[in-house]
Amino acid sequence: MTLRKIRVLALVCLDMTVIVCSYFLAYALRFDFKIGTQFNYAIAIVKALPVILLLHLAIYLSLGVFRSLWKYVSIEEAFLLTTSTVLANVLSVLVLTIARFPLIPRGVYIIATLLIIIGTVGSRVFYRYIRIRSKSVNKKVTSLIIGAGDGGYFLLREINANPLYENKVVGFIDDDTGKKGRFINGVEILGTCDDLATIVEEKNIEAVFIAIPSASKEELKRIISICQPLNIRVRIMSIAEVKQYSKPVVRDVSIEDLLGRGEVHLETKEISEYVENKIVCVTGAGGSIGSELCRQLLRFNPKQLICLDISENSLYDLQQEIEIQKRKNDKYKDTDILFLIGSIRDTKRLAHVFGVYKPNVVFHAAAHKHVPLMEDSPREAVKNNVVGTLNVVQACIHNKVDKMVLISTDKAVNPTNVMGATKRMCELIIQAYRNNGVTKLGAVRFGNVLGSNGSVIPLFKKQIESGGPITVTDPEITRYFMTIPEATQLVLQAGVYANHGDIFVLDMGSPVKITKLAEDLIRLSGLRPYDDIDIEFVGLRPGEKMYEELALGDEVRHKTKNDLIFVNEPMEVDLTDLLNKVQILEETIIKNIPISSVKQEILEIIK
Repeated sequence: MTLRKIRVLALVCLDMTVIVCSYFLAYALRFDFKIGTQFNYAIAIVKALPVILLLHLAIYLSLGVFRSLWKYVSIEEAFLLTTSTVLANVLSVLVLTIARFPLIPRGVYIIATLLIIIGTVGSRVFYRYIRIRSKSVNKKVTSLIIGAGDGGYFLLREINANPLYENKVVGFIDDDTGKKGRFINGVEILGTCDDLATIVEEKNIEAVFIAIPSASKEELKRIISICQPLNIRVRIMSIAEVKQYSKPVVRDVSIEDLLGRGEVHLETKEISEYVENKIVCVTGAGGSIGSELCRQLLRFNPKQLICLDISENSLYDLQQEIEIQKRKNDKYKDTDILFLIGSIRDTKRLAHVFGVYKPNVVFHAAAHKHVPLMEDSPREAVKNNVVGTLNVVQACIHNKVDKMVLISTDKAVNPTNVMGATKRMCELIIQAYRNNGVTKLGAVRFGNVLGSNGSVIPLFKKQIESGGPITVTDPEITRYFMTIPEATQLVLQAGVYANHGDIFVLDMGSPVKITKLAEDLIRLSGLRPYDDIDIEFVGLRPGEKMYEELALGDEVRHKTKNDLIFVNEPMEVDLTDLLNKVQILEETIIKNIPISSVKQEILEIIK
């Protein structure tokens, strides 16, 4: 006999025992325990019990009472048991009456029904209580849940039931002062977020879960900022999972939760007009920005999405991810998605891709972007960033592409390094071809994106995991930051406005000190900066600036319809002069001259 069959048999025996005991107890209660004077009714119950038990068993089996798992007993199971018991007892009365069994007082049936419900439901609840208590004894991480609503309730149930959680929840926190002192599943609501520091100290709290599905980005930031100085681990419950009433999932607080600026409002109708049912190509599709662009573009139902990249590993990862999403989402099935290997340096490959597939829109995200690496390999920066961008622009015009959008960077403003200088050349190429009469051109300039490949966030996380220290170039160095989804959504929006070589500048908010970023990441890991994890200052790397800029001194900026996107007035760039500069650069990089001379030539040529 299998374990499952043994379990069902045990449940059947227990419930049948509860039914027998309930009828005799009901008989005793009905006659105030003076059972000696009414012994004939006891005999009637004994004769009726086999029929009563058979009917209960039949009803319970047919309605699936024994299929429920006791450890997850809930209101639904209690309602099922109540309904089944009432139905079984009503049926018992009818069958026993029709079959002319000895009469049993109606009060006995009523009392027995109530006792059976109490006994069957109570045994299951007691089992679950004992199970939860036995598990909580072994849980050692004293924790709080912020949010005493549905989200907090779901999370508490999951933490108590799931052995993977080592957390023992000792209280709730909620900013609704009217809830203070009340209980959820036996756990007290201890106070508001303003009381958090005191409660953490009094209860020796080691971890906090934020379980507020309705919280805005600003509200999350406020709560996290209160938690940060307390050196406790902070985790957030997944909002999507709660909305689906499935098991809540928690994740660690990310730096994006602190720096992200909430939802970006897009003019989806305008984006759909130039993307929906169109053939769209993304160069550098395997990179951080390129891959997110591909994900975002799928929302707007392009006819065909061409993902082009030289890195087969990155493109393969994107292919696997998108194919999984395509199987899950019927909406994506209308889009033909191609993953093509190719380099923007290879004019023949570009001519073939553009000539065969005829894209209507091109997002050009392919580039070498790492400042220190390009300082040591300036020739490659010119080949990929400058010549590659020129190849893409010319391929767009030759193949009558409707629109091309270049991904630029704040490092292109007053550049002091090779990477920034080559990206400034890319912007100049866009502006030089602004009146080509065929392809509408634009460039989008923004700062660092959080969590992108090779950025400081993944590096800092690895350094924390290895016990530190975190290395920062300078105590005062600052950078602009934006999340990858924010940046890519605004790129799509800027694409609506792109026309005559416009340079769009995204509102990056306020610059962030890298030192503070490192301290925040350490605290989010439940550790203390400079005590548990040290921060070392190693000096600026070659080509680095203390701060980045988003606009040249002579650029005139205007607002667009979107408050987070600005556009610079077009600058007149002579195409012939620009092509001569590109040719000079190409000739420079093939010369056998020192790297320092190549770098100097690149920086000089854009002045």
